[in-house]
Amino acid sequence: METVILTAIGVGASTVLGAFIGFMLGGISERFSGVILSFGAGVMLAAAVLGLILPSLDYGGNVSLAVTSVGVLCGGGLIYLLDRVLPVGKECGAESVTGDVERKKRVILFVMAIAIHNIPEGIASGVAFGMGNIGDAILVAGSVALQNLPEGMVLISPMISVGISRGRTLLYASLTGLVEVVGTLLGYFTVRLSAVMLPFFLSLAGGSMLYVIADEMVPETHKGSSSPSASFALMVGFLLMLAFDTLV
Repeated sequence: METVILTAIGVGASTVLGAFIGFMLGGISERFSGVILSFGAGVMLAAAVLGLILPSLDYGGNVSLAVTSVGVLCGGGLIYLLDRVLPVGKECGAESVTGDVERKKRVILFVMAIAIHNIPEGIASGVAFGMGNIGDAILVAGSVALQNLPEGMVLISPMISVGISRGRTLLYASLTGLVEVVGTLLGYFTVRLSAVMLPFFLSLAGGSMLYVIADEMVPETHKGSSSPSASFALMVGFLLMLAFDTLV
């Protein structure tokens, strides 16, 4: 249990660390942002497949394919519904922020959307620990933490550019990490209390990660001149996690 708690805190703290890096850099370019986000997408892709979806097939028994397929689709549907509830899209990025009151509200909504989307990532980490395979759990949690670093960096520029103070900017970025801590613990205890649902929970978490990667991360990372570099960064991130899963 101590390992789960420490990992949950580490996953959430990675967003805060990313925010500090963003402060030190004074904002990051679109090209660099695309590369680091794409690397995170590759890491998350490997974690979703190797750490969640494939184990779901292993634990599903005679109906493993059906349960895993339904879980993946339900995970994607969950994130889609969140997008519908909070229809805050890429127009809230730093490039569209002008500093007026309306734009400030939209940036805050954008940060709220990021926080809500972090919940299933935290749940994915918790579910992985709940299934008892520490190697897969570290793979998933590590991938989420790596993805949170650039996410924390990207959160800084839009908020500062609309006049939000540095203290509040750091507070808001920290809160987006805090929800992942809550999500991790929620996923862990849910699986521990309902082991029979483990294959479904695993695939649900994996599906939610796949949807975030396909719908948000990949399109965002392939803007302008960052596209070729971002493609290779995604592959490097995927291969890094593949090597980790194979060697550890």
